[in-house]
Amino acid sequence: MVTHGNGVRAVHLWPMAPCKMPILPAEPDVYPADLFEACASDPAGHANQSAQWWALYTLPRREKDLLRRLRALELAHYGPLVPRRQRSPQGRVRTSYLPLFSGYVFLRGDNDERHRALTTQCVSRCLEVPCAAELVADLSRIHRLIAGGLAPTPEALVQPGMAVRVKSGPLAGLEGEVVERRGQKRLLVAVRFLQQGASVELDDFAVERIDR
Repeated sequence: MVTHGNGVRAVHLWPMAPCKMPILPAEPDVYPADLFEACASDPAGHANQSAQWWALYTLPRREKDLLRRLRALELAHYGPLVPRRQRSPQGRVRTSYLPLFSGYVFLRGDNDERHRALTTQCVSRCLEVPCAAELVADLSRIHRLIAGGLAPTPEALVQPGMAVRVKSGPLAGLEGEVVERRGQKRLLVAVRFLQQGASVELDDFAVERIDR
C-alpha cells in the first residue's frame, strides 16, 4: 500500500503466478492387471469352470464409477479407457481418459459375482456373452492396442475389411483389418460382440495380409 501526497492511498496488486492444473494419471481399466494373461494361459476356464463373461450396460456416464466399484469389490473386469487431449479456453492442454465403448464394462465371474456387480447401482442391465473365447480374443487385442501407447479412435457399426497382421514394432503379431476413413488407411480392431471397435493410423506399421 502506498500513500500519495494528496492523501489518497493506492493498493498495488502484484500478479500471481499462474495456477497449473495437475494432470491426473490414468485410472486402471482392467482388474486384475494380468486378466488377459490368465485367460490366455487357461482358455478353457479350467481354473474356474463357473466363470463367465458378462457385458454390463451402465447408467449414463457411470462407466468409470463402475470400474472403481468393481475394483473395490475385487471383481475381474475390463472397461477400456483411451486418452483424449483437449485445449481449454486459456490455451492449456489437458489429457482426460474416456471410455472407448460408451456404456459398456465387461465382467468375468460366476453368477454370485454378477449379483455383486449389480449392487454397485451403476448397472442398467446385464447381458450374457454367448461366445466368451471370441470376446476374450477381441478384448485382449483392444487392450494391447491401447497399451502400445496409441490413442485409438472409436469405431461404431464396424464393416469388414482386409484382414492383416502387424509385422514389426511394439504391436507385432496384432491382427486387425484395414479400413479407409476420409482417404486415410487405418488398422481396425473390432469387438464383434458389440459390432464396435477402435482404429489407429496405419502409416507407421508394416502389415501382411492374412486369411481368416
